[in-house]
Amino acid sequence: MQCAIYRSRKRPDTYLYLARKDAFDDLPPALRSALGGLVHVMDLELTPQRRLAHEDVDEVRRQLADKGWFLQLPRREDWAAAWRGGQD
Repeated sequence: MQCAIYRSRKRPDTYLYLARKDAFDDLPPALRSALGGLVHVMDLELTPQRRLAHEDVDEVRRQLADKGWFLQLPRREDWAAAWRGGQD
């Protein structure tokens, strides 16, 4: 499965995967507005064997097939755990 990946100019570390390059008409208008400008980052072949750094490739493929898009949001960090370090 081929996909196109875009980076949001408005939301740091937020990426949009599209099943078809430049198929922005598939997006809900509120999402398109929230993302602001989008910059094409790359095209990618998604196979069941491919590993993605922050997402489950099977879930990305499922959403691309069902909706035509997948939204990758910034990873949340557990600041409390990082701050505690080894203080427990």
